[in-house]
Parts: sequence; structure tokens; C-alpha cells
Amino acid sequence: MLGVTRMPASLDDLRRFALDRSLFAPTTLKRATQRLGFVQADPIRAPARAQDLILLQRVKNYRAGDLERRYEELDLEEDFFVNYGFLARPLQALMHPRSGLPRISKARSRQAEQVLAFVRERGVVHPREVERRFDFERETNYWGGSSNTTTRLLDSLHYRGLLRVVRREAGVRVYAVARSAGAPPLADPHAALDALIERAVHKYAPLPAASLASLVSRLRYGAPQWRGELKAGLLRAKQRLRTAHIAGVDWFWPAEERLLEGPRSPLAARAEADSAFVRFLAPFDPVVWDRRRFELFWGWAYRFEAYTPPSKRKLGYYALPLLWRDHVIGWANLSVAEQRLAATFGYVSGKAPRDPAFQRALAAELARFEQFLSPKR
Repeated sequence: MLGVTRMPASLDDLRRFALDRSLFAPTTLKRATQRLGFVQADPIRAPARAQDLILLQRVKNYRAGDLERRYEELDLEEDFFVNYGFLARPLQALMHPRSGLPRISKARSRQAEQVLAFVRERGVVHPREVERRFDFERETNYWGGSSNTTTRLLDSLHYRGLLRVVRREAGVRVYAVARSAGAPPLADPHAALDALIERAVHKYAPLPAASLASLVSRLRYGAPQWRGELKAGLLRAKQRLRTAHIAGVDWFWPAEERLLEGPRSPLAARAEADSAFVRFLAPFDPVVWDRRRFELFWGWAYRFEAYTPPSKRKLGYYALPLLWRDHVIGWANLSVAEQRLAATFGYVSGKAPRDPAFQRALAAELARFEQFLSPKR
């Protein structure tokens, strides 16, 4: 086991470490997705989808929709990991074939077989084609609403590894038979689970102990066959990972990475060189995703309120945490009206920083967002 770090590290060091490793210098879309390994997806567009907002901060000259437009050339798959999103194929392969899934009725199984046979026959199908082909009744979905049975069957076949998403058309998933359908189980499931945990930690580290446990437990979605092995996998991970006790909390991160002390860091250097270092972060950005860590780092609680009744919202429908240099000091609510970007802001202190550099940085980030949202030519 790697011992507890003996350096007199501080929470400031840890926060800069987290920002440096996640908000790396912008690169190409392919390199960014490979480095991230997984990009969480969300259908809400306010003012853009989460996956686009995440990539905007890590890809040079990124435009909203570039991931969807270039998906077929990026060696990515859509699937569940710790959430649903876009992930590298080697990562997806570690989770398949999935087993330990709820049994379905014979009638439902026959419907699924019919849909799968239709996809095999057609090669690539849009959900509307499947709906036109089969006259299945609508059914109640997880949220209590009504959904097309064909849509839910396609989702199920996709999750079970029998279908894959080949592209999206106006945000709608288009399917084909999965390349790995019927693949044999991995010879060493413990090694595969350990690799999954390593990938998850690499994406979201450094993690407080409680968040590490929560993250590992979420692998039950991506690898339900190992639900009963997750506690043991967590214990093995704690033996491998580098750890430090900082500000009363045990923290974990990849063993090969070293925590640097002091104010000098890659991100600090970028912020100093680029006076426009304000960033609007997606609610599911790796920097924001762990709400427990967020509160430890910045001393206030961020909440995603899109599903909160309007009268009870404190930050806004789709508030984007506002990062200035290495502190999240507030939030932005952005919208597009009459082809113009509108923005409102809130600040933890109750008012914006008086530093003129902040106002320049804020204006530059708004201009960058307008470019990001402008139509691709």
C-alpha cells in the first residue's frame, strides 16, 4: 500500500491539483475524448447540452454539436458507465457482456427478438422506422409517463450490448447491431472491475473517501454483473491508490500522480498568462460532478435545479458554476433569445469581484460562448 502522503499539503494544493488534471490545456476533440475517457451526456439544452459544455472547456475552437457531428470518426460508443454518456471503446469493452439483469417476460422477450431481427435486416435504423414496423402499445416509463414500447425495447437491447448507437440525427439515437454482440465473458473479472475503478478514479480524482465509495457503487449501472464484488473492489482500490489526510478528510487519487505544493501549477500559470480565465462549467463537468468535493473545495453547496419547482430554485434552472482562476465564486444562467446570448449571474459573496481583470475575463468567456453557440459553417 502507498502510505499517506507526508508532505504538508493543504486543501488549496488539492483544489489546484483537481483543476490542473481535469481542465487540461485545450486540444483536439479526439485527444480530449481519449484523455477524458468518458463524457457524461444530458438531453437538456440550456444553452447547450452537457456533453458540449464539457468539451468546450477542453477542445480548441469547439462548437456546440461537434461531438454529434464527428461521433462516427472518434472511436466512441454511447453507453452507461457511472452515468450515461460517450466513452472510449476499450472502456466499454470492460463492462460487457452484461449479466445479472432482471428477467423479462416471454412476451417481452419475443418483442425484443422481433426488433433485433428487424435491425439486423435493415442494418441501421431510426426509432421511427421501428415504430412504423411494429404496432406495440405504449407503456408506462420509469418516471410514470407514457413511452413508446419500441423506444424502450431499443434502449434495453442497447443496454444489454446487442445494439449500438451509430450516430444521432437531431439528437435522436440511430441504431445498428453491436460489433461485440455475443462476446465471451472476460477471463479475469476481478482485473476488469479493478480497471473500471481505475478509469473512474482517473476521471474524477482527487476524491474524498466517501465520494470514492459512492463512485465505485455507481459501477453497478455499467457492470451489474459485479454488483456483489464492488465492496471488495473498493478495498483493493484503496490499497493501490495514493492517499493523503488533508483538512480532516482522507483523499485518494491515481498512484502514479504526485500532488504538487504551492501556488505554482499549470492552471495557475495559464490563469496568470490569460487574464480571461473565467470558465462557465457544466453541472456534470468533472470539476463539478462530485457535489461533496465541490463543497469541500469552495465552501458552498452547488445544486442542479432543473427538476426543482421554480418557486424553490435558489440558483436557477440550469446554473453553470462560474470558475475564476482557481475558485468557483458563483454561477451563470445563460439562454439564447432572438439569436442573442442572455446572461444573469449570482455570486456567493453577494456581488461580483471588483477586480477589473474579472470583468475582462467575464466578457471574454461570454464572447467565447457566443462563438461556441454560433452555427457551424
